[in-house]
Amino acid sequence: MTAVKAILITLMLALSGPAFAVQPDEILDDPVLEERARDLSSGLRCLVCRNESIDESNADLARDMRILVRERLVAGDTDAEVISFLVDRFGEYVLLRPTTQGSNIALWLAAPALFLIAFGGALVYLRGRARAKTEARGLSADEQKRLDELLSE
Repeated sequence: MTAVKAILITLMLALSGPAFAVQPDEILDDPVLEERARDLSSGLRCLVCRNESIDESNADLARDMRILVRERLVAGDTDAEVISFLVDRFGEYVLLRPTTQGSNIALWLAAPALFLIAFGGALVYLRGRARAKTEARGLSADEQKRLDELLSE
């Protein structure tokens, strides 16, 4: 009996894939426009859920944004115009993948720059250690004499 339960639980987990929050009353009649709406909404961030797209989110604001995207597409806007409209309305944070222009260029360049700085620092440190090992010298005559005195006591 436990084997049957395990199989049922496994089947339920396997069949419970990612559920999209798009409700049937939101879906457009035109399949081409609906596909464009899905593509656009998968790249837009839900402002309530943070790192979920509006296509995956069940929040009321995400629903309003999905409806807004579909209304703009039905009105004849291009994909770029829809994105521009939403960015103007909600700010650039609404994009799951931020642009690489304006003030965001500093964010895009900061990680590689910090990596190069850290890599350079590590290189300088390791070369300094290598030099320190090669420059290691024995005891001077005075130091050796003092050591012998201490050891003989």
